[in-house]
Amino acid sequence: MTKKILITGGAGFIGSHVVRRFVIQYPQYHIYNLDALTYAGNLENLRDIEEAPNYSFVKGDIVDADFLDQLFAEHDFQGVVHLAAESHVDRSITDPLAFVMTNVIGTVNLLNAARKAWKGNMKDRRFYHVSTDEVYGELHDPGEFFLESTKYDPRSPYSASKASSDHFVRAYYNTYGLPVVISNCSNNYGPNHFPEKLVPLMIHNIIQNKPLPVYGKGENIRDWLYVEDHARAIDVIYHRGANGETYNIGGHNEWKNIDLVLLLCQIMDQKLGRAEGTSQQLITYVTDRAGHDLRYAIDATRLKEELGWEPSLQFAEGLEKTVDWYLTNQTWLDNVTSGNYQKYYDAMYEGR
Repeated sequence: MTKKILITGGAGFIGSHVVRRFVIQYPQYHIYNLDALTYAGNLENLRDIEEAPNYSFVKGDIVDADFLDQLFAEHDFQGVVHLAAESHVDRSITDPLAFVMTNVIGTVNLLNAARKAWKGNMKDRRFYHVSTDEVYGELHDPGEFFLESTKYDPRSPYSASKASSDHFVRAYYNTYGLPVVISNCSNNYGPNHFPEKLVPLMIHNIIQNKPLPVYGKGENIRDWLYVEDHARAIDVIYHRGANGETYNIGGHNEWKNIDLVLLLCQIMDQKLGRAEGTSQQLITYVTDRAGHDLRYAIDATRLKEELGWEPSLQFAEGLEKTVDWYLTNQTWLDNVTSGNYQKYYDAMYEGR
């Protein structure tokens, strides 16, 4: 029997890599990709598998509870991998309510839909909630790392909304016995990343000879993970993680923002045949983000020891692969930055 898996947010950056992996690795599954196709959702990310016999796209919004109930009733999903989320911190500062609606209300709607559909039949079912390391707050001690047991201390509307959704997922496990797992991941980078985030923004601006905006002095530290390694971790946790448990996913790869930008400048100058130091001259320091966390760092020991996962790529290799992808796919980048991809898919799915 074909197992039906619902992946939410599957047209986004991380979601598209998870969808692709599940479609290719598990032909015995039928993967349903649910996405609202907001600005960060782009079906061009999945052109290579959109005709696969075990793949279906569904346009819809997780904020619509009635729609979700109908979708679950129609398809009898055995599993959910929930990635749909508003995720850009700057946007959360200007419009926090949008993050509450999608990240909190949307998650609760999904939990309710799964609870109703699976009531009395929880065997072989799984609700996997994908979260972020930002729920833990910030670190100051260089020897300190986020553990699965670290106390939550969200410091932006975005991280507060994700922390709230994490709590609801755990509450549904404890109250209703819903078979859930949660993962909290560090910063991702790689192909198909919407160019409002640091790495793709810098690549795009260097190509265009535009300023490279760096918050404050660029001293903020992040732990970077290649997106395909994250997709592989999600695969492992979905299939082998224990119900009710949380797993931290990290790249063991900390970089100050300014050092990462300088490395990207060096790589881009080489790739574009520019004189060394050319791109570095584009760096512009801008007013720091409100409530900007100093450092994130994940301890992913549990995931390695219990489930055997660890990152496969060294950062230099992953970053070069990422740069090569953007340089080879500049049409994709142009379509994303112009918004043309949205017009095409809005017309395609209008009225459905």
